[in-house]
Amino acid sequence: MAGRWIETWEPEDATFWREKGERVARRNLWFSVLSEHIGFSIWTLWSVMVLFMGPEYGIDPAGKFFLISTATLVGALVRVPYTFAVARFGGRNWTIFSAVSLLVPTLAAFWVMEPGTSYATFVAVAALTGIGGGNFASSMTNINAFFPLRKKGWALGLNAGGGNIGVPVVQLVGLLVIGTLGASHPRIVLGVYVPLIVLAAVCAALYMDNLRPVKNDTGAALEAVRDPHTWIMAALYIGTFGSFIGYSFAFGLVLQTQFGRTPLQAASLTFIGPLLGSLIRPVGGRLADRYGGARITLATFAAMAAATGVVIHASGNASLPVFLTGFTALFVLTGLGNGSTYKMIPGIFHAKALARGLDAEAAAAHGRRLSGAAMGLIGAVGALGGLAINLAFRQSFQASGTGTAAFWSFLAFYAVCFTLTWAVYLRRPAPVPTRVQLGYAEV
Repeated sequence: MAGRWIETWEPEDATFWREKGERVARRNLWFSVLSEHIGFSIWTLWSVMVLFMGPEYGIDPAGKFFLISTATLVGALVRVPYTFAVARFGGRNWTIFSAVSLLVPTLAAFWVMEPGTSYATFVAVAALTGIGGGNFASSMTNINAFFPLRKKGWALGLNAGGGNIGVPVVQLVGLLVIGTLGASHPRIVLGVYVPLIVLAAVCAALYMDNLRPVKNDTGAALEAVRDPHTWIMAALYIGTFGSFIGYSFAFGLVLQTQFGRTPLQAASLTFIGPLLGSLIRPVGGRLADRYGGARITLATFAAMAAATGVVIHASGNASLPVFLTGFTALFVLTGLGNGSTYKMIPGIFHAKALARGLDAEAAAAHGRRLSGAAMGLIGAVGALGGLAINLAFRQSFQASGTGTAAFWSFLAFYAVCFTLTWAVYLRRPAPVPTRVQLGYAEV
């Protein structure tokens, strides 16, 4: 595939970064955000489509939860190949392809979105939207290569946060359609996204670059798979991003099913939490740059457990205002945690390299090499947390008609994540060499 290739890229070199690197990296970041943003919108499309599916569609709440779970699962699985596609084809080239490919699920949904379509067809089309979830992995791997370690928390947080905003934006589009035309015009939502997909592909072609030094490193991938910290961080990312994407898919259905909200009432509330969680993600990265990712992550899980307790209380007492307060707090906290956990990944591998005696330059290169390999796997496993959340809601509503039991399971998992963060990354004396001071922040 033809494209613009940058032959030399040395972001840790202060002179290179100041004279050329920062300008190029920022340009690629902005257009990566645009493509990833639309990818998230398509991935979470069925969190909106199910609001249009009234009784005439003949699908019960459990069936709707299964639809959104299908999209979540596929989005998690495709993150692994999307991670390696950047080095194989180039970040610019893959962004063009991955953007254009979003036309497939969008046009398919446009074709089938009407009463009388078989449930199996809806499941197949929902599965197609999962490819939008892969855009996150390729985008994060690409941007990770552009920025120096001291800037990764901010850059990755901004890239991911801008992408995450695609969730509330598609929900706002759905709200606008339902509020003005009613719940019988889902195709208008889909029609809005066709030109936006084309715009993202064109901008990537015109303004993004490929990095020649970025190579797929099978050895790094195998080393990352064998490293226990990859799996520890994957578990923590289940707690942060898995919660964010799972709640984003399920929120509107929970409001309709448990609190009897109409499609318009649900749509008018659904977007608020994902929007706040997306906007605050770069703040989580920035705080992690300054105070250390593990500290911010630990505080986040403690607060998420408290907010879940509020939601459990509100769910048991059928108090919608308290429920909304607790659920919105959860979204905000998942955003903070998303930013801080992703900051931890390159920091961990960099710190381990320093502890092994590598000099600063070699340690930075080692950190980039392993963190790039680990990010796709961590992102994929983390996204599976969204699947677990939707399946837990499905089971809880089938068994008791409420989501209370599901929230109890989420509370227990946040307690596990809190303990894991403290025991591995913050306990003194540190059991692993990741407490190495990095100069500007700790892991």
